[in-house]
Amino acid sequence: MRPFSIKTKLGTLVVISVLITTGLLMIAIQTKTELRFITVFSVIATLLITQFVAHSLTAPLDEMTTVARSISHGDYTRRVSGADRRDELGDLAQTINRMADDLEAQDQHRKELVANVSHELRTPIAALRAVLENVVDGVSAADPETMRTALKQTERLGRLVETLLDLSRLDNGVVQLHARRFEVWPYLSGVLKEANMVASQRRGMPSGSGRHTRTDVHLTLDVSPPELTAHADVERLHQVVANLIDNAVKHSPPHGRVTVRARRGESPDSLDLEVLDEGPGIPRSEWHRVFERFNRGTHTDSPGKKSSDGGTGLGLAIARWAVDLHGGRIGVAESARGCRIRVSLPGTTRAQS
Repeated sequence: MRPFSIKTKLGTLVVISVLITTGLLMIAIQTKTELRFITVFSVIATLLITQFVAHSLTAPLDEMTTVARSISHGDYTRRVSGADRRDELGDLAQTINRMADDLEAQDQHRKELVANVSHELRTPIAALRAVLENVVDGVSAADPETMRTALKQTERLGRLVETLLDLSRLDNGVVQLHARRFEVWPYLSGVLKEANMVASQRRGMPSGSGRHTRTDVHLTLDVSPPELTAHADVERLHQVVANLIDNAVKHSPPHGRVTVRARRGESPDSLDLEVLDEGPGIPRSEWHRVFERFNRGTHTDSPGKKSSDGGTGLGLAIARWAVDLHGGRIGVAESARGCRIRVSLPGTTRAQS
């Protein structure tokens, strides 16, 4: 039992009431005072002490009720005082404040999601509409080049929808792993080739979907030993690697290098992955925010020029979600230059559980 808990306070109240009553009875016996006067004094003293203790208990509850009512009406800015109390009411105040913080963060995320999605959808829809209007009005012919432009905008919309579907699966927790053993070198080589191919095909297009369009960054693969195998869900792992490469390329300097490094982990069929770039790096104070939703950051388009990455800010959050599904770990690691993201997948035992 804690020394300042409510149980302790109520027990102390009972003990003090008994002591007061006993003391007054002894005084009454010694002074031959009438019993009815002693009874009145005893009741008054007990009520005063009870009122003092009750006020210290009910006043915080009244404040918590007021704050909880405000939260239920959508006001997440109010907090309960007394969180530093060393009793059950202090614990309850801390819990309510944490709940308010979480709800405020979720509300902010929801607003950011609506704003980001609206912004990201507006550009391809407007471009697609302009192309189709020109074709309908006879301003331009429905030639292959025009149709390719429309197709690119449609593909861009498709990628945005896929991102939102991934977010929905993340929130609902409905995705199951389909893990299998695979060879790491050919698998990662295919992921890197796909990243280069997508960048070449989308060269010159806005990167509003979050996929990079730079072709000046060199992607390299380092797998040791070459015959390395791992056990994981290859579809979910593809999300992890593709998003990490995309993020690294966006933050790389002109003609920089991004390295994907794979090594055997501690347990059978486990895998340690690292994605390294040569960009400005991430301050240690920001490491904890890297994998938050909508943390869009900045990247360098040209020397001395920084801009938003144009994505939805969900890529690294989805990567963390996919790693968590495997029971693995993902985080920023120390690096002498640029940024290094490290991923550890547990292998057969955890992936099959």
